[in-house]
Amino acid sequence: MNYREATAYIDDTPRFTKKNTLENTKAVLAAMGHPERRMKLIHVAGSNGKGSVCAYLSSILTTAGKQTGLFVSPHLVDINERFQLNQQPVSDEEFLEAFEGVMEIVRRLLKERPDQFAHPTFFELLFLMGIWIFDRNHMEYVILETGLGGRFDATNVIEKPLISVITSISLEHTEYLGDTYELIAGEKAGIIKEGCPVVYDGTRPDVEAVILAKAEAMHAKAYAIRPDMYKILMNTQKTIDFSLDTGYYLPMDISITSVAEYQVMNACEAVTAARVLDLGLTEEDIHRGMEQMRWQGRMETVLPGVIFDGAHNDSGVEEFVKTARKFQKDTKVTLLFSCVKEKDYEGMIRTICGNIDFDCVVVTEVESDRLVPASELAQLFGRYAGGRRIVEQPSIPEAFDQALSMKEDGILFCVGSLYLIGSLKRIVRSKQDA
Repeated sequence: MNYREATAYIDDTPRFTKKNTLENTKAVLAAMGHPERRMKLIHVAGSNGKGSVCAYLSSILTTAGKQTGLFVSPHLVDINERFQLNQQPVSDEEFLEAFEGVMEIVRRLLKERPDQFAHPTFFELLFLMGIWIFDRNHMEYVILETGLGGRFDATNVIEKPLISVITSISLEHTEYLGDTYELIAGEKAGIIKEGCPVVYDGTRPDVEAVILAKAEAMHAKAYAIRPDMYKILMNTQKTIDFSLDTGYYLPMDISITSVAEYQVMNACEAVTAARVLDLGLTEEDIHRGMEQMRWQGRMETVLPGVIFDGAHNDSGVEEFVKTARKFQKDTKVTLLFSCVKEKDYEGMIRTICGNIDFDCVVVTEVESDRLVPASELAQLFGRYAGGRRIVEQPSIPEAFDQALSMKEDGILFCVGSLYLIGSLKRIVRSKQDA
């Protein structure tokens, strides 16, 4: 089997289905010799910002000279992005080797235990491949981002992480995780392990109460991060400088390469987690790591006047509009929007229309069987946009070209779905390579 055939096999593996038990994943790890027990693990869960926190921590550790593996999801362009070694995606050869190694074990277990063992789901298979890759490359530190939830997520087979981090929580995947903040917080808090410290977003009291109860039950020291612990000193169209004073450690000033104010909370959690780890990191290590972090699709300027943001739920869009509103004071704003069907896309559109004074919006369709028709999105924008121009274009390449021409000398925000951002990244890359 070659790389293309391996990725096709993985893509055909069910994604949104009932998960197997954690024992199923543990069976494969046991057959591998439990390589995860040889790693120093950092476990990150949450609804929004967990990928950014993982990226910040990876950048801090890597720039400090630590051998660091990073497992994240989803990918935007290439599936290899999910497995990073010292901030570099793995090669096709390493990917294929991991796939073949894990699948050999899976096939053997299916044959030996047909009544007890089930084929891993899409995410479970990728997680197992990640552990294989990090072990073969002798990664000392490994940062794991949960896929869905926490308590029953495949990544939660790890037994004793160095630290757990829980980012902000919103009402997402309610059909799987519950329909209240408390229920979802309970699922996320399931990653807290006996005696292992946890850093968490303490903005919501109801969420905090759940996390603290779980931390107390697990004898885990808890470190809350709240908005009143930081102060923004300067916010340009390229960087944000802020001071951080949590009360746990001495205050410090930090600079991040981002235009999005929501990244400050993520950065604060990452910095606090790095300090809690107590690895002998210097302030200079942290400063360099924070300044050098780059994360695709999160308020990312990809072309002059073109920003991609992967906001894809209510909370993410609320944070997106806070940033976008800063730009509309000085320039014309154009939007390119799409979404997937299980999201509250009407609520997202209502929030955007009520808070951003955009000139026009182009709606399109993501390349997925979970797409929302462009006609339906256009109808909803028509309901809430108050007469502003709406262009309906199902083809993403054509929609992007139209949006670029309509933006003129203003700014174009592309938002609503990570599937959309992935498709747009491929388009931009192909144009740059041409």
